[in-house]
Amino acid sequence: MNQIDENKVIAVVLLAGKILLESGAETYRVEDTMTRIARHYGLHSTNSFVTPTAIIFSASSESSSRLLRVLSRTTDLEKIAETNEISRAITADVLSLETAHEALQDLAASNQHFPYWLRMMSAAIVSGLFLIMFNGDFRDIIPSIIAGGIGLMVAEFIQEHTRLKFFAEFGGAFVIAVTALLAVNYLGGVSLNKVIISAVMPLVPGVLITNAIRDLMAAHLLAGAVKGVEASLTAFAIGTGVAVCLILL
Repeated sequence: MNQIDENKVIAVVLLAGKILLESGAETYRVEDTMTRIARHYGLHSTNSFVTPTAIIFSASSESSSRLLRVLSRTTDLEKIAETNEISRAITADVLSLETAHEALQDLAASNQHFPYWLRMMSAAIVSGLFLIMFNGDFRDIIPSIIAGGIGLMVAEFIQEHTRLKFFAEFGGAFVIAVTALLAVNYLGGVSLNKVIISAVMPLVPGVLITNAIRDLMAAHLLAGAVKGVEASLTAFAIGTGVAVCLILL
């Protein structure tokens, strides 16, 4: 394989890894996908090192390493699934190198998030269902729905305009507590605690916690520890937002 072909392969490998990492995939999944693509094109001695914020990849021990920074991460299972499909198509010789690169570029540029109103409505409904799961009173369903929907709306608004992740969770939890207080006092609610707990559930970093555990189990200790710390800080921000509201009000 000549140098030009090797550079094209590395470009495809790095782009696939970047999409997976930005979409919330586990570290070991990112490394495994990158290795499989490179091996299919004849690069059998690759080395990769993936952290939650960077990808380091080299085609062999003699070649220079490439560093790719990942500045933003979210949870996008659709992009993870589509990247895996492209990877499988590559290893099955269904896609050429150029076609695969174009498909990955289109996928990276696409915005597959659900509409803002649908995410807020889903958070509201999920909050109401969590209240039922927590054996809450049916009179608290409406307060939970209102608090959960407004809380996610505020958290995403702050995240979009400030890029301060933990402050977004803090602000969302604070608004949830305020809304829950008002809803319980004026809409006939019964249990303030269960309303708040149910409403903050859409903010809880469940996928991040799961990925941290899976990375630790796969011996990716650095990535697992970093994700565990991030999940803990997110949970701390949620708890602090609720506590500040209850103390002040």
